[in-house]
Amino acid sequence: MFKLELRPASSRVMAYFSPVFALLLTVFFGGLLFLALGKNPLTALQVFLLEPLRNASTIADLLLKTTPLVLCALGLSVCYRANIWNIGAEGQLIAGGLAAGATILFFDQGTPGISNISGGLVLLLATLAGIAGGAAWASVTALLRDRFNANEILVSLMLTYIAQLLLMYAVNGPLKDPNGMNFPQSKVFSSEFLLPHLFNGSRLHIGFLVMLVASGGMAIFIYRSFAGFRLTVGGLAPLAARYAGFSSRKALWTSLLISGGFAGMAGAFEVAGPIGQVLPSISPGYGFAAIIVAFIGRLNPIGTIFGGLVLSLFYLGGEMAQSRLGLPSAITGLFQGMLLFMLLACDTLINYRLRWKK
Repeated sequence: MFKLELRPASSRVMAYFSPVFALLLTVFFGGLLFLALGKNPLTALQVFLLEPLRNASTIADLLLKTTPLVLCALGLSVCYRANIWNIGAEGQLIAGGLAAGATILFFDQGTPGISNISGGLVLLLATLAGIAGGAAWASVTALLRDRFNANEILVSLMLTYIAQLLLMYAVNGPLKDPNGMNFPQSKVFSSEFLLPHLFNGSRLHIGFLVMLVASGGMAIFIYRSFAGFRLTVGGLAPLAARYAGFSSRKALWTSLLISGGFAGMAGAFEVAGPIGQVLPSISPGYGFAAIIVAFIGRLNPIGTIFGGLVLSLFYLGGEMAQSRLGLPSAITGLFQGMLLFMLLACDTLINYRLRWKK
């Protein structure tokens, strides 16, 4: 039988290859899942994993979905490195999208003087409003943790549902389209207030380039700045950080505000990008999926791009499985859950190794 044996030191090789092994195991057990559902495993896996990569259009959609996933994961990576467990990126994304949508609607109402402002400036203001909205929503968690020592996991998670209810109020009240036949939605934004596309005939917008630049910037912040060093030390060795004079209170506020700001930016890009209006549902769960993205990327800003591509592939594969194979939409969540559990299992081998015991 096999026995887990503690390694003398953590394995750097397994730290990097654990997500790869987890992905391979997810594909294997996903094939068994398709078999149990009465589908040909090879055909189903081809539809789920390869069809989203068949041409330039589907690849552009893959990159489009990668953008909000990576942006949310960038902020979460900072939090988790500081040992702050923010689970509410979904709510912060919604708050950011709502703030950005309200900003665009303020300028997109045809009022003389206001409507003459250029679309580029409005998009910049909407993005800043989204960042501010997400950061403000995360600051509630920081405040309750700072003043009352509330558990940030529960607070950030519960605030997600409050943000969703606030969004429902907005699209049924102040932001509701008066000419929308009583549907709970805002008016469709004018074309000049939408993010410009990178390619003709593609929905991929300039937010993808912003995400790439943000990933590089966060890599510099974490690995080449004193502020990033303080956050990392505070998460890995709280006593050493306290001895060095690093403020845990400052780390709490900094990490949560950064995380909320990135999630709010993702919400702003969704509203001003593929959605083009404010709807009762801005995100299909990007904020929650970004938790998996962050850990697949090893809390590394560049690694989160790889994790975002994988989770984006699962989203598109789930849509393909619905239309081609007649499977329920829950198949996407099943693959995400399997990947998370496989990753947790494979991460055990970073500090332990398998030994055969006779």
